[in-house]
Amino acid sequence: MAASSSRLKVKLFQDGAEIKSMIAARERGSVAGFTTNPTLMRKAGVTDFKAFALQAIKAIPDLPISFEVFSDDFPTMEREAREIASWGGDTYVKIPITNTRGESSAPLIRKLSAEGFSLNVTAMLTLDQVREVAAAADPRARTIVSVFAGRIADTGVDPVPVMREAAAILKPLAKAELLWASPREVLNVVQADQCGCHIITATPDILAKLSLFGKDLAAYSLETVKMFHDDARAAGFRLV
Repeated sequence: MAASSSRLKVKLFQDGAEIKSMIAARERGSVAGFTTNPTLMRKAGVTDFKAFALQAIKAIPDLPISFEVFSDDFPTMEREAREIASWGGDTYVKIPITNTRGESSAPLIRKLSAEGFSLNVTAMLTLDQVREVAAAADPRARTIVSVFAGRIADTGVDPVPVMREAAAILKPLAKAELLWASPREVLNVVQADQCGCHIITATPDILAKLSLFGKDLAAYSLETVKMFHDDARAAGFRLV
């Protein structure tokens, strides 16, 4: 597929929790925002949630960054959301679609959205969940709807029709943005764009591959042959 990443309308958000990588992506101008979550923070060795978040906001005050609440009861979740929103910057508060007991976060989403909070509703995999958020979100408030298309694909289901329908559900909400979460390959960036997604998250390794857009496939084939040949020589392999 010959394509140019500059022609895509979908916005790229870097997914991760490493400050140096985030700052580097901002300086390159390769992304339009950032997402984090407790799992990524733990993987990156973050031990102080607030200190990390404040450092990130100070370093990147002009691009949206999402920070997720981590309590399991809704009253505490609300207090955490208010704390996160008070940190300044272009901060979005990530709210999971349910708690660990499967209880809907819609009432909390409705309350915070009505107050004008910028929310990123996360861990969504079904169209019913998208409809639930669409009904709860205030049209005047910014809302990112993060559907984990990669995880949908992991179950053997094609996420493209799901994401197209999700985009249609959210269309009446002028300030709602559909986010393709958990991409698995660069092709997902093209798919997200074609589905009408506003945002796709991308890990640094996927972002690094965007330079391959439009690359001649015959030339890429030759480079691959040369790689195998050079690695075989470097390893000292001999058969005859």
